Amino acid sequence: MGAGAGGYDAGKKVNGRKRFIVTDSMGSLITVMVCAASVQDRDRAKSALLGTYLSARRCRLVSADAGFAGRLVEWAARVLGIIVDIVRKPEGQKGFSVLPRRWAVERTLAWITAHRRLARDYERDPAHSEAMIRWAAINTMTRRLARGHPTARPGRRPLEYR
Repeated sequence: MGAGAGGYDAGKKVNGRKRFIVTDSMGSLITVMVCAASVQDRDRAKSALLGTYLSARRCRLVSADAGFAGRLVEWAARVLGIIVDIVRKPEGQKGFSVLPRRWAVERTLAWITAHRRLARDYERDPAHSEAMIRWAAINTMTRRLARGHPTARPGRRPLEYR
């Protein structure tokens, strides 16, 4: 990692960099941003939402975790016309639980991390790291297309027209 490219997030106890990704409901990558771990999540989320707005103008609803709550929700609605739905843990719940709509991003992060070069941060420049993440997403989407059918989403089945 190059000088000035890393950082330390005291809240998550993470050295190095953070990856911010936005995916569609099927887990396909829309936006990726890599920055130093010392950058506040809410500050970088504005850039990620702006990138999403510019690359996927039809995006109107974004689900995010509680770390992105606050003025970001109002800013996104007022400036971009995007509704940010904050997905929270149930009241009084301790430990891990599967939260609605968050699984798409978590699954995409798992797919990306399955690529050897992205399991650790080998890149010096954050732009190179972003490019490697895009390459991994392209590789994953290509494999899904070659199989002939997309990964099925759990949940309600779409209406069938007859």
